[in-house]
Amino acid sequence: MTGLVLKDIRKSFGAVDVIHGIDLDIKQGEFIVFVGPSGCGKSTLLRMIAGLEEITGGDLLIDGERVNDVPPSQRGIAMVFQSYALYPHMTVYENMAFGMRIARESRQEIDRRVRAAAETLQLTKYLDRLPKALSGGQRQRVAIGRAICRNPKVFLFDEPLSNLDAALRVATRIEIARLAERMADTTMIYVTHDQVEAMTLADRIVVLSAGHIEQVGAPLELYEHPDNLFVARFLGSPAMNVIPASVTATGATTTVELKGGATATLAIATAPGEAGKSASFGVRPEDLRITTDGDFLFEGTVSIVEALGEVTLLYIEGLVEGEPIIAKIPGIQPVARGESVRFTAERSKLHLFDDSGKSYRAR
Repeated sequence: MTGLVLKDIRKSFGAVDVIHGIDLDIKQGEFIVFVGPSGCGKSTLLRMIAGLEEITGGDLLIDGERVNDVPPSQRGIAMVFQSYALYPHMTVYENMAFGMRIARESRQEIDRRVRAAAETLQLTKYLDRLPKALSGGQRQRVAIGRAICRNPKVFLFDEPLSNLDAALRVATRIEIARLAERMADTTMIYVTHDQVEAMTLADRIVVLSAGHIEQVGAPLELYEHPDNLFVARFLGSPAMNVIPASVTATGATTTVELKGGATATLAIATAPGEAGKSASFGVRPEDLRITTDGDFLFEGTVSIVEALGEVTLLYIEGLVEGEPIIAKIPGIQPVARGESVRFTAERSKLHLFDDSGKSYRAR
């Protein structure tokens, strides 16, 4: 059983602490995705697992054995980097076989593994080509194939799609999803800042911020039930709308008054002591819908209309200082700039956060 356990993992560069006590259990066969903004520590954490960065404090266990001081080559890990890092003078076959030749594997075993990996990644007809004769997506698949040939216990991916254009990102993401399905017993850890990659690939997402774990869970669990404002705003595109509010009534449901005077009742239970406290009201753009009823969440003037065909994005100014409220409405909407529009949403889709940013559902 190849599992990983991170116990109070810390990393410092001199006097600067960048990873602050990470605790995480990863089971065999899981596809774990680290997400977070630039500088949150996700790549540093991945490099510590690989053995490319020294662990300042805590313990890293693979298969129950502490590997803090084990060299990278002996950890049973293969890593796919952001850059393809292929040898330009070697063919695809030679690039994929290189690591096994260094390890002095037999010629028959090298050939078997290379051809099996090439078949898995649809690279068989390119084995005799040099990297310069391949597209970016094909080069990245060669880098993945080189990792597969090592027969690792754990795959590490460090933003492998960030150098590809949009169409190639989609195609290669699908290839990685298929690879994970075929190698169901192999543990995979994937670093990205792209939430689409995280939501579509992960069994569990680890959301990082400033060297701390904010929340761990299945993609839809984090999307529908974020523990705090950071997770709520990070997952989702466009980001969740957040409006200053105050709690006016508590109990099995909670009523809040939004900035601007509108009120909303949420399917969230709160204690009597919460009444009168400031809060943040949240609703995702795709959960808003246009209404003409007198019962509405808020009303605003549309400042920008982005008609994208499958959806229309409406930007409403004035409710939050310096930031528009965004509504993501399906299809093409006959709404013009300067028009006043009322919006509503289902109670179950509304979110409420206390003045520290923690979700009332998670308290």
